Amino acid sequence: GNPGPAGSGAVLKKGGTVIKTLFKYIGEATNNVAEYNALIIGLEEALESGYQNVEVYLDSELVAQQLRGEFRVKNENIRPLFEKAVSLINNFSALKIIKIAREENKEADKLANKAINLSGLNKQIG
Repeated sequence: GNPGPAGSGAVLKKGGTVIKTLFKYIGEATNNVAEYNALIIGLEEALESGYQNVEVYLDSELVAQQLRGEFRVKNENIRPLFEKAVSLINNFSALKIIKIAREENKEADKLANKAINLSGLNKQIG
């Protein structure tokens, strides 16, 4: 559902080679909140790893357009995530946002689902 149990996944690549995979369970959230969280964890890791020129591939049209300044952020739940993403983006020398089809983002989607599944497992064990 949307909202529903949500996870975020990000894949860092250099020259087509996977450098690191990241995933995080974020609780009950909308798909847009999950997309922003995935962007944030990916940007934070890229900065921590010392990258200055990055390309960000997103399958969310809304998030891509908001980051490009084409759409305003109207949802107050999204605003803090948008502001954090912009703050991180401002730390890069160059950053390009590229909208891709969801089918092209299967690695990140699998990581997001992994976060959700592991969260349920942790609740059953704990």
